[in-house]
Amino acid sequence: MAGMMLFVDAGALIARHRESDDHHRDALRGWRDIESRRKQVFTSNLVLVEAARFLSRISGNARAAERLRIWLSSEQLVVLRPDREIELEAADLLEKYADQQIGFIDCISFVLMRRRRINAVFGFDRHFRSAGFKLWPAGR
Repeated sequence: MAGMMLFVDAGALIARHRESDDHHRDALRGWRDIESRRKQVFTSNLVLVEAARFLSRISGNARAAERLRIWLSSEQLVVLRPDREIELEAADLLEKYADQQIGFIDCISFVLMRRRRINAVFGFDRHFRSAGFKLWPAGR
């Protein structure tokens, strides 16, 4: 992880707070590593929307709002926000990856990552690997 820029996907945010998630232990280990190194990581506002929506469904709005406040006020988690140009480029990727059923939020993440030269993602979604990114930690 040293020197590596890392993008955080919704799966890593959700799995950290959902003990029944298959990736819960991996998420806890990953977050501990990030926090202990005081590593700055990136995500997008849309990834936060996706994670909060899921947490609202399983834990209620109060819990989701609590997590959102923590994520949005974190100095380690930099929240990127796409503009129209990024959204249009993501729409092109949505069409390109149509056969793989990759969603629009993931396509926006791909564009944000490429523009920031971020080549690894803390998450569990194989679509990132299909788009040429590394899943972190390695071996997943």
